[in-house]
Amino acid sequence: MSFSKFSFGYNNFFDHPISDTIKKEYANPENKAIDEVIKSTTLPDKQKVKYFSQLTKYGFKDLFKNYSYNSAIPYASQVNPYAETYMQDYLKAHGKFLEQMKTTALPYFNLIDGILTQYGLPKELKYLAVIESDLKSNALSDKGALGPWQFMSYTAKDYGLVVNQFEDDRTDYYKSTNAAAKYLLNLYKDFKDWLLVIAAYNGGSARVYDAIRKSGSRNFWKLQYYLPEESRNHVKKFIATHYIMESNLSNGGFDYTSLSDNGNLPRQDITKTEIESSDSIAISGRYAAAIIAKNIGMDINDFNRYNPGFDDMLATGGTYNLRLPDAKMNLFVTNKYPILNECVNKLLDDANANTKTIYQNQHDVKK
Repeated sequence: MSFSKFSFGYNNFFDHPISDTIKKEYANPENKAIDEVIKSTTLPDKQKVKYFSQLTKYGFKDLFKNYSYNSAIPYASQVNPYAETYMQDYLKAHGKFLEQMKTTALPYFNLIDGILTQYGLPKELKYLAVIESDLKSNALSDKGALGPWQFMSYTAKDYGLVVNQFEDDRTDYYKSTNAAAKYLLNLYKDFKDWLLVIAAYNGGSARVYDAIRKSGSRNFWKLQYYLPEESRNHVKKFIATHYIMESNLSNGGFDYTSLSDNGNLPRQDITKTEIESSDSIAISGRYAAAIIAKNIGMDINDFNRYNPGFDDMLATGGTYNLRLPDAKMNLFVTNKYPILNECVNKLLDDANANTKTIYQNQHDVKK
């Protein structure tokens, strides 16, 4: 059946008085359209491109408050607060290199943008190639992934690339980007969320489905700690790279604390190595630094070095981007509810102690 029969959109389709049989047949029209494109050796027609553009633009719903990025609005006012602290840290470590790449990578970005647009995909996905390979066509991983999109040979062949002893299309920018577009579209068919697609691109769909099952959620920020650390960080690198590439950081430097409205102080005492081996999570509630540190076996001075102003911020009812070394973060996430319960009980005990009436012993009263 031709695509034009459902090109008016998935939501409007079910507003029409049609039979249950037809409804069932068209229950997943977007999946059928995606499968057709993946199997085809030619580019999608304009109707499908328009349809995919509408379908995929909501895929960043958990990253941006208005579902997609708007370059006319300040980045900090539209990005999910969960992403902010990681961007600050990544900027410090990689901002200069990526700022230079904005100019040198322009020809590659133009090529990738053109191909992504032909498949109705968001142009932001080009930044996945940046974190995969630094846009190097001959980039080779220790696992055998090759090219700007870091395809393994079996995946490359699945998406029409030639890989043999005489020829390897993974290093061809045009061919590999077309294959990557199909692969990303296929992953989107499964997850309907670009952050989950990026996690699956790195660690495989099975691991993402496992995280969804264990967490009971399809929201990346809720399931992230059920993902392998490498896949979790891959998503955050993508977010930070997108920010750097879409922002003007070269004029007068950049205030790394300006992203966040929560008043967190800059972590000037944390080294680059500590940043790379740590993770962050946004928390709220009456947590106390001393009780968290005790429960995760962390020296309170180290905790405060990673999290300056922690108690003061949460005492005002705000949100704090808690940062901990990876092993300590795993302990915190596993035990965060018992820790919060202990913190609240301690707060109540302190409040009762401060308001309790003290009755003096008659023998102690001065006459």
